[in-house]
Amino acid sequence: MIKTPDLTDDNFTKFKDLIYNKCGICLHEGKKELVRARLNKRLRQTGIKTFSDYYKYLTQEDNGNELVVMLDAISTNKTSFFREIKHFDFLKEHVFPKYAAGEYGNRLRFWSAACSSGEEPYTLAVSLLEYLGNKSFDIKILATDISTKVLGEAQRGVYPEDRIEDIPGPLIRNYFQQGHGRQKGFYRVKPNLRNIISFKRFNLMDKFPFNTVFQFIFCRNVMIYFDKKTQERLVNKFYHCIIPGGYLMIGHSESLTGVNHPFKYIQPSVYQKDE
Repeated sequence: MIKTPDLTDDNFTKFKDLIYNKCGICLHEGKKELVRARLNKRLRQTGIKTFSDYYKYLTQEDNGNELVVMLDAISTNKTSFFREIKHFDFLKEHVFPKYAAGEYGNRLRFWSAACSSGEEPYTLAVSLLEYLGNKSFDIKILATDISTKVLGEAQRGVYPEDRIEDIPGPLIRNYFQQGHGRQKGFYRVKPNLRNIISFKRFNLMDKFPFNTVFQFIFCRNVMIYFDKKTQERLVNKFYHCIIPGGYLMIGHSESLTGVNHPFKYIQPSVYQKDE
């Protein structure tokens, strides 16, 4: 039996600090076993023998590629279609009618800031197209994630049947192609959704390359992994790239309580920039 390398407290502290500095994820002592298990897979893949040598490689020899893979391994990606449905209900009741009435013109821009394997931006695209129909809107959704692995899944847009089972039948027929033969049991997103979404790798800790662009931003179930200082920095960056009257939506299990920010509270997990 191959012996698993030991992740010492000193090793864990070094990796914890590296991960925090690179992507803002704050790992407490209770995550040590998770870090050991996930990094051990990277040791096996790279052929590096110890956690100390792996840390040295990441910080002194790596060209950045292994760091991306390591962050992929550490980050948790859990999502589903129409997850946290109250957000989509809010949009249909309070936001989409304004778009349909032309209050924001015909150019509409949105950001799914932690899109994981694509269910969130595809759900958003379905919701927008269902509400706005065939009207001449210029709709674009930016979908980003730090994980190249889940972005690959999102870009392929192919999902097993059990992943789309919560989507109403008419929406499946309108927006998904059913697989046949070797693809039986899988569904591919149709071009009418795919064409309005751009998938890109992006680290939310980096400088944002845009200003006052988006009608609203989804950043759901990500900040739960950040400390208050990191949350505050990120939320204020979001504020500057949302148009006046636009919205920021965070996960239902998250809160901006104790975070200094200029957004107006609308309801749990929904915040608005002043008009």
